[in-house]
Amino acid sequence: MPRQVALLRAINVGGRTVGKTELRRLFEELGLTNVETFIASGNVIFESRVSNRQKLEVQIARHLQAALGYEVAAFIRTMAELQAVAAYRPFPAADLRLDGAALYVMFLPALLSRTCRRDVLALATSQDAFHIRGREIYWLGRRKLSGTLVDGAALAKAIGMPTSMRNINTIRRIAERYGATRAGPR
Repeated sequence: MPRQVALLRAINVGGRTVGKTELRRLFEELGLTNVETFIASGNVIFESRVSNRQKLEVQIARHLQAALGYEVAAFIRTMAELQAVAAYRPFPAADLRLDGAALYVMFLPALLSRTCRRDVLALATSQDAFHIRGREIYWLGRRKLSGTLVDGAALAKAIGMPTSMRNINTIRRIAERYGATRAGPR
């Protein structure tokens, strides 16, 4: 079975804390195997016999909501897809070397419409750039994210669907640690 990654939204933010052991147990209750968590921000690596990604995302989200009492969106990528995200270079390396610069990846449940793509790209500023590829939005902050000129509500409206965001360094660490050649938990 191929390894997959669930990138969860609303885990361990806003005062809602879910321990790694509890999160692993909740995934195992769904019959998922070789379940591991990576840092406390809702990254769960697992194997599943279910091949329909959307069906699995819904099952995970419903199970977590029932167990935790609040909505948790799940964005699933195969390890190969996550490795492709980690390896992709949407912006010049010089932009990433600027003091305070960071690259974030927003994971989407589906492709953006042409209108949404246009609206997201129109939010770019002198400090913030966006690049869209597949079901991911790459957000380059040329300064700290806390100093962004992008209005969060406007960005959410432009995207028009839920997202879960991770720093590219986290994505690269997951891809490196749990890559396709690795089998079973550590």
